[in-house]
Amino acid sequence: MLKKIILTAALCIARLAWAEVDANLASVAELDSIKGIGPGMSRQILAQRDSGKFKDWADFMARVPGVKAKTAAKFSAQGMTVDGKAFTP
Repeated sequence: MLKKIILTAALCIARLAWAEVDANLASVAELDSIKGIGPGMSRQILAQRDSGKFKDWADFMARVPGVKAKTAAKFSAQGMTVDGKAFTP
């Protein structure tokens, strides 16, 4: 029984490690899975992405209203990336 619990916990942790959501590729549902991003912000992200791919986190923060360094750090900690890269202040 203990082995099953440990295995289940390990699988859950592994899944979280692979739960990367890239702002340049994510769907509305994937963006909404990030705590702090709701339907309104998802639409803003997609609208900005339609006018061109986000180059980096600085570009993302400049183009998406309401996202500053503190918010970007929270999003990144939950697995969000921009062009495959995590946020670094």
